[in-house]
Amino acid sequence: MFVLELTYTAPLDAVDAVLPDHVAWLEEQYGKGLFLASGRKNPRDGGVIPAVAGDRARIDEIVASDPFTVAGVCAYRVTEFIATKTAPELARHRQTLD
Repeated sequence: MFVLELTYTAPLDAVDAVLPDHVAWLEEQYGKGLFLASGRKNPRDGGVIPAVAGDRARIDEIVASDPFTVAGVCAYRVTEFIATKTAPELARHRQTLD
């Protein structure tokens, strides 16, 4: 599992100009079963997305396709972790230590 942390690198008006495309991109990732949740940080200087994918290379591809990334209005920090415990609703994403 991965935690994607977005940090805006441009003024909010530039971010907001790309926001509709970013939201459409989010919906696409939800449709593929890759994103579990998403939302703005408070204060509004970026966002957070818990995500699942086969490996880090796939996450890097997804991040590169974000309209925010393409427009250069945010930077991503990607943290991979092993989800050994989850809420019941996320049981299918539980992992075991090797």
